[in-house]
Amino acid sequence: MKMSPLDRALLLLTGILAAYQVAVGINGFDTLPVIAYTIAFGVLLVAGLLLIIWGFDVLDSPVVAIVSTVIPLSLSLGLVWEHLASFRTPYLLFAILGFAVVIFTRSAPIPAENRMPTIVIVIVHGIAGIVIFLLPIVISARGQVGPAFALVGIGGALIGLGGLLLSFLKTGRPILSRGTILKVLPGLLLLMTVCFVAGFKYG
Repeated sequence: MKMSPLDRALLLLTGILAAYQVAVGINGFDTLPVIAYTIAFGVLLVAGLLLIIWGFDVLDSPVVAIVSTVIPLSLSLGLVWEHLASFRTPYLLFAILGFAVVIFTRSAPIPAENRMPTIVIVIVHGIAGIVIFLLPIVISARGQVGPAFALVGIGGALIGLGGLLLSFLKTGRPILSRGTILKVLPGLLLLMTVCFVAGFKYG
């Protein structure tokens, strides 16, 4: 599917917002959250630029499933480290182990009928997505952060959706048709990034 000028414009705006978040939007956080957020938004920036340059064909790369896992794992790790101190070490171990297992199942010669890579992706994306979705909304409702921080949770729901769509697309078992996924992806990435940037800035 050919990328339209509108798609490129949406991806460019996504990249600009991601670059802003890396440069300005994560100031004042502790060291590990800064590293985690920098990785997440840095990967998002690079992914957007690669899509602009190479078009949707870049999604056929075998590293897509791996890259699409970095963003939610990094974001969720930063959030847990900031707001759930008692779960820092367990979640750090989960993020490292989950990413390692995703890399292994995506790079090892596993038969096509083996559903293990899909199961791993669903579990890792699911847990990270739930954290990004629920944690900001819960702590916002409790008054621990500003109400606008709930936007990070909305962004979490969108990133979980986008990650799963891309992951299932790569497994050959897409939830939606390839054309539909590619049509909504640029707008989904932009809306997700807007929610994250606004939530971190005003929350």
